[in-house]
Amino acid sequence: MRLKYKIISGFVILAVMLIIAGIISIIELTRVGKSVQVLLDQNYKSINAANTMLEALEREDGGVLLLILGNKDEGRTTIHEADSIFLKGLHILQNNVTLPGEGDLVTGISYSYSEYKNTWINPVVGTELEGDLKWYYDNQHKSLLQVKQAVRNLMFLNQSAMYKTGTDLKQRSEKAIMPGIVAIVAGVIFSLIFSYFIHYYVIKPILRMMKSLNDYNNYNKPFMVEIETKDEIYDLAQAIKLIFIKKSTDSKL
Repeated sequence: MRLKYKIISGFVILAVMLIIAGIISIIELTRVGKSVQVLLDQNYKSINAANTMLEALEREDGGVLLLILGNKDEGRTTIHEADSIFLKGLHILQNNVTLPGEGDLVTGISYSYSEYKNTWINPVVGTELEGDLKWYYDNQHKSLLQVKQAVRNLMFLNQSAMYKTGTDLKQRSEKAIMPGIVAIVAGVIFSLIFSYFIHYYVIKPILRMMKSLNDYNNYNKPFMVEIETKDEIYDLAQAIKLIFIKKSTDSKL
């Protein structure tokens, strides 16, 4: 193989290794990024809905207290607005079940809320329940705490999933950069091997020819250099030999 092709092929191989490693790393990182983004979006959607539902429950609780105090109109308005917000959040959760066990938690929230709703859906103002704080603490407030806990359990599940997703992202990112690391190590090793061959097949023969030329100039020794490869270095050595042969022939004439 000609010398220029040897050198070009070496750089081509090194470039191909780096390109392939880069493509693999980019593809893996892109795939990881997309999958993680989907998971995070799903978890965030459930957590945001749960937060909205907890706020709605606080408003409903305030509305019930207004009813107990005898403020029927404002109490009912507050309760129905909060109820609408809670149900919208519940609908989001029901359509965003993505984790193991999440469906059971959503069902539990729906059941607990139905039980809680039964405590205020019937009239309070103008009945024996008006002003009855003992009923409030023993029934309505207790039921409210159960719904809140059910919502918090679902929120905790999604928060734990987000943390796990972040941990998985770190591990998968490390795996994604492994082809790049392997390519760098392989590139260094290949560069060392390539440098050795350049020295052995290019630099060393040139140094031998230079030494032989110096020996001729200083000690009148004949130019005797054997080149193993059939490339430009071999052609150069042969050309120098022909020059010395021609010079020797001319001197005899």
